[in-house]
Amino acid sequence: MRCPDPFLVNFKVDMLNDISIVPVIAYNFSQNIQPPKFKQNLDSYLRTRAPVTFLSELRSYLQQGADPGSHYNIRMLNALVLYVATQALLTLNNKTNGQPLMSSITHSAHMDIFQNLAVDLDTEGRYIFLNAMANHLRYPNTHTHYFSYTLLYLFAEANSEALQEQIVRVLLERLVANRPHPWGLLITFLELVRNPNLKLWSREFMSISPDVKR
Repeated sequence: MRCPDPFLVNFKVDMLNDISIVPVIAYNFSQNIQPPKFKQNLDSYLRTRAPVTFLSELRSYLQQGADPGSHYNIRMLNALVLYVATQALLTLNNKTNGQPLMSSITHSAHMDIFQNLAVDLDTEGRYIFLNAMANHLRYPNTHTHYFSYTLLYLFAEANSEALQEQIVRVLLERLVANRPHPWGLLITFLELVRNPNLKLWSREFMSISPDVKR
């Protein structure tokens, strides 16, 4: 597959035919979502937004210890992020022919979970959570499209600059690595930089160091 140049002016991800490709996941990641009762409550919430206590209890299922650097079950958090996204895409497929438009991923049970994690987790947990999403910013496919939109939506709707700064950090850490960079990572960061509605350059954390704007 030859990915289109993300630096082209007026580049539109939605118009790509390849963006509707569903990537193959070679292992059963949902088996890492434990215990079974939690998985049942997760599926119930995704269908009906019940039980109402699910979101408030979510973090406790992801925590596993008190030692710094190991507060969270990373494997389970990664599996949870991917599972919620795949379920969201199944729902969207019936509504928008598999094209996860910004207007169709908001105000859903799936986005409720992602927004709750972004707000309720501490700095360590949020860093793991955001990286779990950034891991899927790859070649043109439905997962790349969905997670790109979700990260941008979380940035736009964030109620604190701490979350916005951490989103930028997660993306930049991958961009400063040696090339080639994943195509999905580039289109997400370029949208963050170019979209005036996101107001990236007016954020306080962007003016901490003069090197940032060079």
